[in-house]
Amino acid sequence: MIDRIGGEPQVERLVNHFYDLIETLPQGAAIMAMHQRGHGLRHVRPEQFDFLCGFFGGRRYYHERHGHMNLREIHAHLEIRQQDAEDWLAVMERAMVETGVTDRERAEIMATFRRAALMLVNRG
Repeated sequence: MIDRIGGEPQVERLVNHFYDLIETLPQGAAIMAMHQRGHGLRHVRPEQFDFLCGFFGGRRYYHERHGHMNLREIHAHLEIRQQDAEDWLAVMERAMVETGVTDRERAEIMATFRRAALMLVNRG
């Protein structure tokens, strides 16, 4: 998938635009608050880039640095509601549209993201 969407440069554009949206859209407020309660904002963009490169089938930077890519473990310190997952998904889809990820690839990625995001919901 990483090659189909434009390689690491596209992943970097996607991550940066996603977090620009998270920092400015109302849908991003709860996600921003989670980062503030968790590990803070400083690490977010590089960690997301590292994770998504491997998630999309490229180099597994996150795994190389942390020894795993287990989403539940990564997010275990957070309370995640259904609405948080839906907000994350909506903002990510917008970021993909606005950074030029094609419809076909976006649909495939979003189906996988939806399963992953809903699996992380741990609070009613």
